[in-house]
Amino acid sequence: MRRLTLIGLVVSLICLCGCQKEDQEQPVSSSYVFHLDEGYVTLNSGYDMPTNGIGTYSLTGDECYKAITSALKSGVRLIDTAYMYHNEEEIGQAIRDSGIDREDIFVITKIYPTQYDNPQEAIDMALEKLDIDYIDMMLLHHPGDGDIVAYQMMEDYVEEGKIHSIGLSNYYIEELENFLSQVNIKPALVQNEIHPYYQELDVVPYIQSQGIVMQGWYPFGGRGHTSELLNDETIVEIANRHHVSAAQVILRWNLQREVVVIPGSSNPEHIQENTEIYHFSLTDEEMKMIEELNRDEKHDWY
Repeated sequence: MRRLTLIGLVVSLICLCGCQKEDQEQPVSSSYVFHLDEGYVTLNSGYDMPTNGIGTYSLTGDECYKAITSALKSGVRLIDTAYMYHNEEEIGQAIRDSGIDREDIFVITKIYPTQYDNPQEAIDMALEKLDIDYIDMMLLHHPGDGDIVAYQMMEDYVEEGKIHSIGLSNYYIEELENFLSQVNIKPALVQNEIHPYYQELDVVPYIQSQGIVMQGWYPFGGRGHTSELLNDETIVEIANRHHVSAAQVILRWNLQREVVVIPGSSNPEHIQENTEIYHFSLTDEEMKMIEELNRDEKHDWY
């Protein structure tokens, strides 16, 4: 996406003027700026990231390539992948074949705990498989032995310009409190399971209070739970009021909480539908109605 923003440049110049200790690494900004109506967020690293994208968990081979091609044609510019999804090569190929300027696409990938003992090899492998010059955002997939060392290696790649922003996935308050004091570059993003039945009502505000963007995976509840969530009476009622789908209501609810969304799909119609979430707004009453659906019901082990 867009390179360093004006806000980021101003903050950087202030830092160069001596507001920080000379040899101490500092993030470009201490927080993020969520541009709801414009559809992007300025990260604390100074880079812009779209606020809606596509998740690719379970998409592999030709199905993945076609899904990303369809998403890019629908205007999607945020793509989430991971080493464990086994689809980085297909995603890189779809991006290269799209004809879209590289800087207009934001790619997130992750390294897995089994790779933490050799993070340099893991990062180089991701760069090679994607083959898109640089990685916009790299995350640790979840806590594990050696995660601090792996993160510090990602910091080195940020210095080299091969990774633009770094963050974490499946980290919660306790893990973050221990983690943040041991690293030099503040995470730009934390990606966790978030949906109306598992809202992380304590975790989301905590992460955002640290100046870190919150991103939600499984926005529709995940396999085995999607049908129940998309047919929830409250969500359907709100959708009918706005003449939109239940899926669009859930995605919009996330955005209004300043939670970035990456719904997964290989269906071109659903991919397109998932982008059409900026032409309506939920009222405070409707936001509260959805909040009351929370069950603290987690659907995956992370």
